[in-house]
Amino acid sequence: MRRTGATIAAAVAGAVTGAALMLAIPLPGVPIDPVPRTTSPPPRVVGDAPIRTLLAWSPSGLPPGYAAKVRALPSVRRAVEVYSGFAWLTGWRGATRPEREPSPGLAVPVEVAAVDVAEYRAFLPPADRSALAGLADGGALLGRTGAELRGGGPGGTLTFGGTTLRVKGILEDELIGAHEVLVSRSMGTRLGIVRPRYLLVAPRTSVSRRRVEAGLRKALPPGVRLRVRAPGETPVFRHGDAVLPPVALKELFGEFAAEPIAGGFLRVDGRWVAQNIRTARVPRLGTVRCHRRIIPMLRQALQELVDRSLAGLVDPAQYGGCYSPRFLNRSPAAGISHHAWGVALDLNVAQNPYGAEPRMDRRVVEVFERWGFTWGGRWLVPDAMHFEFMRFPAKA
Repeated sequence: MRRTGATIAAAVAGAVTGAALMLAIPLPGVPIDPVPRTTSPPPRVVGDAPIRTLLAWSPSGLPPGYAAKVRALPSVRRAVEVYSGFAWLTGWRGATRPEREPSPGLAVPVEVAAVDVAEYRAFLPPADRSALAGLADGGALLGRTGAELRGGGPGGTLTFGGTTLRVKGILEDELIGAHEVLVSRSMGTRLGIVRPRYLLVAPRTSVSRRRVEAGLRKALPPGVRLRVRAPGETPVFRHGDAVLPPVALKELFGEFAAEPIAGGFLRVDGRWVAQNIRTARVPRLGTVRCHRRIIPMLRQALQELVDRSLAGLVDPAQYGGCYSPRFLNRSPAAGISHHAWGVALDLNVAQNPYGAEPRMDRRVVEVFERWGFTWGGRWLVPDAMHFEFMRFPAKA
């Protein structure tokens, strides 16, 4: 789980454009400088765990009792659940800085992980385990990138409504699944982080991965989908491994404050919207409204389809939009949709409903992937209409 000399956010940004993409965004609405391009090949994000580790996750969260069943498997030595969700940050302070807060009525959505401290220790390198002691009295640990976004560190505070946490330390992002904040299970419950999103599993020595994975699947209730990963098989070792984590989107595209409104939507800070969301004309689709940084990528992908006489494979009448400030599936429990950053778009929606067999022409997929998008049709639960930002292409 650990990589020498880099945070996972830096590695993710390296996987998309290199270390030059590192940005600090201390307040919602702060402008972002243009991203430089690179022609260097994207490095693999690997990272070594202190013990042999697998990760198991399910799109809707782990079923009740699943962790106990996994721990009872003869092929498993230990396992720990990682609870994950968004909490609404209403104020923050660095150790030597004044308190800061978003505009009145708004809060910053922050991805928080909650763990059983004693169980989680074994999955950290020995040198980092002592940091977990800070969680015992209700403290919090920041991921490296979260600390940079916040301008905070040990001695600072995070306020979530009526709950204020003291920051006890900083861990590298890859050690906490690229979350912004790590807390104990009890504090997670207090903050509303109650969904177990993934399981870290330590197999017994000399047991094959195939045998462990078979046991993990057998312990599931019928019909539940599961994905099992090892470090290095995906850019980020966490649930939802096919897309960038929210902290990486914040780093690359800016952090916004918002408030939930009716219908599963968000009212986003107008300063952030004005500085980052643009309306533009692009080939085939016509007018789109997206984050300003992905419009050149989108325009080039669509132009390539036109140049290759493939534009007819995209139906403008079935364009489902790009910027849409809302929760995933309009459910607050599901997290913030990446459409809220304006970095995802939906094409040929009527032909490719969520969860159905993908019908998107693979030539469209190939073009969009070349221009830096990832395709939802490859996900554990297919969302074949969906394309979203994964990297800035070298030739964009």
